[in-house]
Amino acid sequence: MSETKSPLPREVADAYVDALIALDPVTGTYLGVPESSSRLPDYSPAGQEALAELARTTLAELDEAERRPGGDSDVERRCARLLRERLTAELAVHEAEEGLRSVGNMDTPAHHVREVFTVTPTGTDGDWTRIAERLRAVPAALAGYRESLTLGLERKLPAAPRPTATFVGQLGEWADTGEGRGWFEDFAAAGPESLRAELDEAARTATAAVAELRDWMRDVYAPAVADAPNTVGRERYARWARYFNGTDLDLDEAYAYGWSEYHRLLAEMKREAEKILPGAESPWAALAHLDEHGRHIEGVDEVRDWLQGLMDRAIEELDGTHFELAERVRRVESRIAPPGSAAAPYYTSPSEDFSRPGRTWLPTMGQTRFPVYDLVSTWYHEGVPGHHLQLAQWAHVAGDLSRYQASVGLVSANAEGWALYAERLMDELGFLTDAEERLGYLDAQMMRAVRVIVDIGMHLELEIPAESPFHPGERWTPELAQEFFAAHSSRPADFVESELTRYLTIPGQAIGYKLGERAWLLGREKARARHGDAFDLKAWHMAALSQGSLGLDDLVDELARL
Repeated sequence: MSETKSPLPREVADAYVDALIALDPVTGTYLGVPESSSRLPDYSPAGQEALAELARTTLAELDEAERRPGGDSDVERRCARLLRERLTAELAVHEAEEGLRSVGNMDTPAHHVREVFTVTPTGTDGDWTRIAERLRAVPAALAGYRESLTLGLERKLPAAPRPTATFVGQLGEWADTGEGRGWFEDFAAAGPESLRAELDEAARTATAAVAELRDWMRDVYAPAVADAPNTVGRERYARWARYFNGTDLDLDEAYAYGWSEYHRLLAEMKREAEKILPGAESPWAALAHLDEHGRHIEGVDEVRDWLQGLMDRAIEELDGTHFELAERVRRVESRIAPPGSAAAPYYTSPSEDFSRPGRTWLPTMGQTRFPVYDLVSTWYHEGVPGHHLQLAQWAHVAGDLSRYQASVGLVSANAEGWALYAERLMDELGFLTDAEERLGYLDAQMMRAVRVIVDIGMHLELEIPAESPFHPGERWTPELAQEFFAAHSSRPADFVESELTRYLTIPGQAIGYKLGERAWLLGREKARARHGDAFDLKAWHMAALSQGSLGLDDLVDELARL
């Protein structure tokens, strides 16, 4: 009888993905698994525990895999360190029962339920039949989510009141888009006439479940958490920061770094603003001037097409000079985000087989006029050379990595750090010579520095430094954080409101942009020092984009080796 060999780390990681998809069909849909399209996850406490048990079992299998001959090769080692770090961080969040108070304006089970429909295949009648089945699954998914929140209340684990109020408003918008029907009914209206009755009935069922959750959140949950704190404190924040950044951060050092970047960027913004509005009292006065007198795109369809053109041109100019892109990586689509989304633009990855391309999404927030200065570097971030080049390249080289490294093992700060590095890279390469576009880029950079300051500052209730021009010596509160953000951003009030609610919803995530960018820059400089004059930036970029995700400390280490 032949001896059965234990798997290597990449095999353990890929087996984990298979098991995860069985438990989480939303993940399966994002990966392009057809069988996932008709189902939704179990968001109840039992469903959460099933995911945790899968993580525990996988970690035990990983211990054995690393001891097997070949388990310490570079490709296996890189996969193993990511898998161990991710599952350990996820278990820490689960064991603290954070899933029993997942409420906010993004990244909740309810958001996942709605957003997965935007990436579900719709090309055939069979696709729409599966969509109808998935629509009928919405009530059970939301009931499981409500069961978890109810248990959270019983265990005195409340969500924050401000994100709860925003969430109630979002649910109301999803339940009624203003025409007497909900978002799911609007979505189903695009289906084939041959399935019209089935789709309409299923969509009404889904909308009724959203309305029921809204009513319960408004009438039961919101009053129960009304006196809860909006911030999470140092212990919970450190746990979430580890989850989103892939490492145990020195939070006080990160806070100080945010302030150092604030002062550096403010000086640079003042110099650039002088070119636009000489004598302006602040860079944001110059940006307000651009809101009225700068270049704009008029119309929602027009801005979608303009952003598509921006990404297409970036691909043409970067491919072959600073990157080497496979043909399927060169395809990316610009889309308008569905109503009821958070205010920030976002990106969705291609399916594993690229049948669904990578897509950027612009929330219009009811606007039809869009300043160019606020779009260019943002689409270098969301699209090319930002999120799209990284995440599509991972999918392209998944066979050389593991399915896990190329998809579900993503560390937020790694991806957001690359996207912010991509903005800086385009400035370094001379793509932002226009004063409007460059001031917009610096404004976006400043927003990420301010995120580090206010996200850490308000959750840890840190002191504002004495040299700060804003309330020196006081302790941060969400109210002060919103005031500070608004004073150092060109964004409108509804965007600022959405952003602060976001930081209260997912603490520790917003700091990953700046801290991730710092990690990418440090890794590049270490690699440059290692190679000297032989350093090849294009080769380094492609090697860096082909190694899959890693936590920030591991990322710097691996980038320096390239």
